[in-house]
Amino acid sequence: MTPLEAQWLGRADYLATYAAMQRFTQERTPETPDALWICEHDPVFTQGLAGKTDHILAPGPIPVVQTDRGGQVTFHGPGQVVAYPLIDLRRAGYYVKEYVYRIEESVLRTLAHFGVTGHRVAGAPGIYMRLDDPFSHAALTGPMPGADPFRGLGKIAALGIKVSRHATYHGVSLNVAMDLEPFSRINPCGYAGLQTVDLSTIGVQTTWEEAAKVLSQKLGAFLAP
Repeated sequence: MTPLEAQWLGRADYLATYAAMQRFTQERTPETPDALWICEHDPVFTQGLAGKTDHILAPGPIPVVQTDRGGQVTFHGPGQVVAYPLIDLRRAGYYVKEYVYRIEESVLRTLAHFGVTGHRVAGAPGIYMRLDDPFSHAALTGPMPGADPFRGLGKIAALGIKVSRHATYHGVSLNVAMDLEPFSRINPCGYAGLQTVDLSTIGVQTTWEEAAKVLSQKLGAFLAP
């Protein structure tokens, strides 16, 4: 099993990166090596196929881009690690559900590297953490209240993917040290009032480069067939 090697794009224009992902996917053959692109973007809201315009509350000068990924609206900006795995799932030998699980597991292991305990929430892709004690190892217990499934939780990583002809693009974003204010201008991932956090605001002192390195290593290992 050979880990997936990361390609570092630096600060990359969102629209250009989106177009490049589509082109890579359309032109790839069964022999095309998989890729893992790591970057950060200038401020941009991206809307998924299921996105509703009323979840974009007040975008202001930040552009809104309609995409072909799953999910609803999210925000990308400096200080956030964005990872785009470009994987041939048929060759990898696993299905979409397991692919999503592997991405989330990579984020959970990345957070654990920094001493943070991440959590999955059923039916809400991405990774969450306890706002009152992000370093607690206690599992989430019992059903979350129906009216507020995210009570006491903050979102630290967002996930949205597209699969075309068994090949994946789009991916996952991990908040490291960013201006979180733009998240208040949307209902993140379609959930009104969902709080968004980053590593910096919970007291983890690290750099974008270090977080990107750890996440890329975890993704490279967990996404390998």
